[in-house]
Amino acid sequence: MILSEVVDHTLKKLKSQTANLFTLTNLGLGGFAILYTLKGQLSLSLLLIFIAAFADRFDGMVARKFNIESELGKQLDSMSDIISFGVAPALLIYQGILFEYGISGMFFTILYISCGAFRLAKFNITESNGYFTGLPITAAGCFVTLSFLAEPYIPSQVYMFVLLIMAFLMIGTFKLKKM
Repeated sequence: MILSEVVDHTLKKLKSQTANLFTLTNLGLGGFAILYTLKGQLSLSLLLIFIAAFADRFDGMVARKFNIESELGKQLDSMSDIISFGVAPALLIYQGILFEYGISGMFFTILYISCGAFRLAKFNITESNGYFTGLPITAAGCFVTLSFLAEPYIPSQVYMFVLLIMAFLMIGTFKLKKM
C-alpha cells in the first residue's frame, strides 16, 4: 500500500515537471550553442539552436496535453528562449560575420537581443488569447540562424539589416495566430 502511494506520488511529480524538462533541454542546448560559438564551432552551434527549437516546440504541447501549464513554466520558457533564440543566434551571427564591423556589428547584435528580451517580457505580462503580438523570438532566432547558411552568397553587411528587421518584427504590434 505505502509503496503504491509513493510510486503514484513520484509519477505524479514527474508528470508535473515533464514540460519543464523540455524547457530546460531548450535552455541547455542554447547554452551549449553559445559555448560552441565561442570555441569557433559555428556549424555545431547552428545545429544546437535548431534542436533547441525542437525542444521548445514540445514544452508547451506537453504542458497543455498534461494540463500542467504554470506561471513558473511560462517564466522558465521565456528565460530559456532568450538564451536559445536571442543570445545564441545573435552571437553566432556576430562571431561568424559581424565582428568585422566593430561597434556597428556589436550594436545590431545587442539591439536584436534587447528587442527579444523586451518581446518576451511583454508576452509574459499580457493575455495572448490565441495570438502572438509581434514575431515570436523562436521564429526570429531560427530565421537568423538559418540566414547564417547564406553567408557565402550574400554581402556580410546584409546581416546587420537581418538583425534589425528581426528585432523590429519581434517588438511589432501586429498579431499572429498561434499554431
